[in-house]
Amino acid sequence: MDDGILTTLKILIIGESGVGKSSLLLRFTDDMFDPELGATIGVDFKVKTIAVDGNQTKLAIWDTAGQERFRTLTPSYYRGAQGVILVYDVTRRETFSKLSTWLNELETYCTRDELVKMLVGNKIDKEDREVDRNEGLKFARKHSMLFIEASAKTRDGVECAFEELVEKILQTPGLWESERKTRVHLSEQPTQPTSGGCYC
Repeated sequence: MDDGILTTLKILIIGESGVGKSSLLLRFTDDMFDPELGATIGVDFKVKTIAVDGNQTKLAIWDTAGQERFRTLTPSYYRGAQGVILVYDVTRRETFSKLSTWLNELETYCTRDELVKMLVGNKIDKEDREVDRNEGLKFARKHSMLFIEASAKTRDGVECAFEELVEKILQTPGLWESERKTRVHLSEQPTQPTSGGCYC
């Protein structure tokens, strides 16, 4: 029975502890911001259905702890993912410096070659920025990632980050057509990474 849902996509949110992964997820799924939100223990999981280009798409979004002691969860966490949001904090350079480590982990454990990656520079509402927007854009282009800057606190860029990621996944039929065969035709898109089309 077709319930109008095109497919269910598995989305991961990864990055160092304290960069705002859980806050981005909470803002996107519940439109809430909690400044007292504690560190994720293990894995958090939320589901949200959105419409992208007229298609109802159900997102299963996995939020992981950034701490080393939870690394035993890694292989199963990455398995079958179609998209990943890699987050750093624009006010903490060390979280930007660790991005390569996260990408290496992604390549080690991910089971899909065409995985769509989105780099998000979070906390742009703060004054004490340490990472320039152009640095983030340059890193994203180097690693064929989508890119956007965001603030879970002010909402800027949050919905756009998830929607652009899903749109790109849906434009990569090999990522989701095996989940459910469908006649929906999606035109081929250039593989050139973009800087993201929606900055608030």
